[in-house]
Amino acid sequence: MKPIDPKIVHRLFYPSVPVVLCASYGERRSAMPVVSYASLSEEPALVGLSCFRGSSTLKTALRARCFALCILDRKYSSSVEFLGTHTGKRMKDKISASGLTPVKAKKIACYVIKESSAVVECLYMRKIKTGDHFLLVGKVAEVYASEDFDDYWRFKSYKPILYTGMKGGFSLYGT
Repeated sequence: MKPIDPKIVHRLFYPSVPVVLCASYGERRSAMPVVSYASLSEEPALVGLSCFRGSSTLKTALRARCFALCILDRKYSSSVEFLGTHTGKRMKDKISASGLTPVKAKKIACYVIKESSAVVECLYMRKIKTGDHFLLVGKVAEVYASEDFDDYWRFKSYKPILYTGMKGGFSLYGT
């Protein structure tokens, strides 16, 4: 086996299914794909995701004290790629700019993506500094998914996006 630079250990975990972190505050609607996330607890239901500390979407989520995770089908890969390669610092509505449709969340003060195959709405609990990232922890307030989810994904209509890394660009498999 060959040695690997510890700074790129995360690449060993690819491919992974990205979720789109959505956050809204005032007139700002922000979103970005995230590939480092996990279910942290069942009772209470908690999720955690790793976000770069300088991310404008993270800053929006912290101001709003809530956020949503949207899972999209591979037919929206180009929109997810847009969200991952364009900063939202100067955009009021990054969701619409990506070609996706923002709609109000069911339980939290946030916009989610209408085209989602699944949505996890979260209330902000805490952030934990982890090097150049924060672990953002949210308490799950509401979850909903397409009919293709029946305790597990059946993959009859939902086709996941697979993120394979970023070498010279945003790379998605299966598009």
